[in-house]
Amino acid sequence: MKYILVTGGVLSGIGKGITSSSTGLLLQRAGYKVTAVKIDPYLNVDAGTMNPYEHGEVFVMTDGSEVDLDLGNYERFLSCNLTKEHNITTGKVFKNVIEKERRGDYLGQTVQIIPHVVREIVDGIQNAAKSAEADICMVELGGTVGDIESMPFMEAVRLLGRLEGKENVMVIHTTLVPVVGAVGEQKTKPTQHSVKELQGLGIRPDIIVGRSSTKLEEEIATKIAFFADIPRECVISAPDARSIYDVPMVFLDQKLPDLVEKRLGLTPKTPDLTKWEDFAERISNGKNGVEIALIGKYTDLKDSYISHEESLRYAGALLDCKVKIRWIEAPDLEDSGNTKSLEGVNGVLVPGGFGSRGSEGKIMSAKWARETNTPYLGVCFGFQLATVEFARNVLGLKDANSSELDSEGKHPVIDILPEQEGVKDMGATMRLGDHEVVISGGKAQELYNSNTIFERHRHRYEINPEYISQIEEKGMKYTGRDKSGRRMEILELENHPYFMASQFHPEFKSRPDNPSPLHFGLVKAALEHKKIN
Repeated sequence: MKYILVTGGVLSGIGKGITSSSTGLLLQRAGYKVTAVKIDPYLNVDAGTMNPYEHGEVFVMTDGSEVDLDLGNYERFLSCNLTKEHNITTGKVFKNVIEKERRGDYLGQTVQIIPHVVREIVDGIQNAAKSAEADICMVELGGTVGDIESMPFMEAVRLLGRLEGKENVMVIHTTLVPVVGAVGEQKTKPTQHSVKELQGLGIRPDIIVGRSSTKLEEEIATKIAFFADIPRECVISAPDARSIYDVPMVFLDQKLPDLVEKRLGLTPKTPDLTKWEDFAERISNGKNGVEIALIGKYTDLKDSYISHEESLRYAGALLDCKVKIRWIEAPDLEDSGNTKSLEGVNGVLVPGGFGSRGSEGKIMSAKWARETNTPYLGVCFGFQLATVEFARNVLGLKDANSSELDSEGKHPVIDILPEQEGVKDMGATMRLGDHEVVISGGKAQELYNSNTIFERHRHRYEINPEYISQIEEKGMKYTGRDKSGRRMEILELENHPYFMASQFHPEFKSRPDNPSPLHFGLVKAALEHKKIN
């Protein structure tokens, strides 16, 4: 087993995840089996209870784990399905250590950060790599070198190298090279301090990826190499790219795979990026264009909906179309009392969410899409609120609502799942992960080309069975249900160009070469809508 650890310096959010994903992709396309681990140094056990403004989208994996959005990048780049083992948090580590101490597993020892917590981290990395039966495990350390909360993980990096052997473990350090002043001078001092901090922890970076708005100047790259005591070719320039999907080609041009193979004693292989280059070109260029309105309540942080954004782009790449997203805050729709901000869009997407804030704005957008024959896709909460809107304005049940939003309402067309009644803990208690969906005709069957699918879920509420017959009589059909037939999973509106919604989250399984069928259908319908209008 070979391990590549990716650390970050200067500040967070500079692209450690993309460095790790792109490196992993290059090695995978060279024929190696690659897996990935993301380490998050926060005390939350997982990302499930976190507000999207805190950390972006909560990504849900096949086994129901609620994890950091970077795991979504790994799944999309590497076309794989990861599990809970592949996300390690401080909270998860401490929880495991304390549970072991309570059971007496440490045989009376004084339990300490070193060695017990650090060893738990190392065991977590090794177990995730071995369970995936991979040749190479990419490990991204969240946060920034020097953070107090990252210290145990940095010690784990050092220990992993000692246990596995230096020839099997290498470090790629991603750091910021800012451009300062009117003359645009690139500065190396932040990188120097970052590398010095890393070396002080007993970790020597093998490769440095310098993030900057422009390509690193030769003099700057040479200076970084000199200070870090690594060969010049081991300083990789990572300027701002046209899209994140161009980064693997940027790394390949600088022979990053060769450097990794040499450092880890691997047989040199040439990555085949033919299909990836074609995809990267198509996602950045399109003969046609459509605009989709995304109605959310965390749109100030676009990462809150990153899987939806990428799913729409993947669909556009297949349809030779560039998708522009019009970000609309659902609470703003409520406050304005009108839907003028939706005018001119070719499609509407209402994603998942929780709570009453913005819910009426999402209902307004579903009503507007239904009445104007504008393509609509609702996901999870967007599925439920489309049903609420239909019950209110077509069935005439004026006070129809979800019991999540109005526990005393007369017509709870959306009600809590029976198994959720009495559940008090918030973390990892929803209906989560892959569940079977049985499709019976309609556009859903055309798009999926199958009667049975498995999709990822994350919800506590569902369509109230008492209202299903009334709703279907008026033309809203549930063409997807769970295998028992009791839970509604996909809805379609008759006599509408494209009005669909799903209780599950199709965006989590979307891949560059295989976009979510429901997002693909939305973009395709949006193209038709643009032609007609």
